[in-house]
Amino acid sequence: QVHLVESGGGSVQSGGSLTLSCAYSGDSNDDYCMGWFRQAAGKEREGVASIDTDGATSYANSVKGRFTVSKDNAENTLYLQMNDLKPEDTAMYYCGAESPGACSKVAGLLHSAYVSYWGQGTQVTVSS
Repeated sequence: QVHLVESGGGSVQSGGSLTLSCAYSGDSNDDYCMGWFRQAAGKEREGVASIDTDGATSYANSVKGRFTVSKDNAENTLYLQMNDLKPEDTAMYYCGAESPGACSKVAGLLHSAYVSYWGQGTQVTVSS
């Protein structure tokens, strides 16, 4: 079982920055493909950024060049650095992890259908 806890959300103005954190706990012998997802009001949850167990990263086109995903295995923490935020980035942001040994992707990103473990989410609101 993997437990995920997100933090770092908040309200910022357009052009601002936020860093989200996701502290995860599980079997110390396991590593996980992990990702950040977001769900805006009335919309489906979508993948934002993914990081493989070898550190390879991928991003949704809408956030490329603005968001950076990273993982500190020593601290068991996943990060999402978000710069140049736009009102359309407003959403609940979730971190997710696949089961150990799994790394299934759709169009290069982890897909919510393959995520086995979810955090509770953290709200990001960007005002114009």
